[in-house]
Amino acid sequence: VNKFQTEHADEDPDLLTIDPSIGEEKARELAKLREERDNGAVRAALEKLKEGAKGDANLMPLIYDCVKCYGTLGEICNAMRDVFGEHQQLVTI
Repeated sequence: VNKFQTEHADEDPDLLTIDPSIGEEKARELAKLREERDNGAVRAALEKLKEGAKGDANLMPLIYDCVKCYGTLGEICNAMRDVFGEHQQLVTI
């Protein structure tokens, strides 16, 4: 039994809803960006990032180089994920 019930407990709360057209517009903008950027420069910067991650290089300048040539956050994360993998939480019972 919840002794802190309110008189409005059975009403649906006002939840944040986002217009789906915003996501569609952002996807179009991203596709346009990928078409117009220098994809060769992006690939080269991502490869340098991977090589730096395999060693003991400072990754911040390499990440910055990726961003300067319009590498996306997902592409940068995937490059590092290829080297470092993903954290897997150990579940023990």
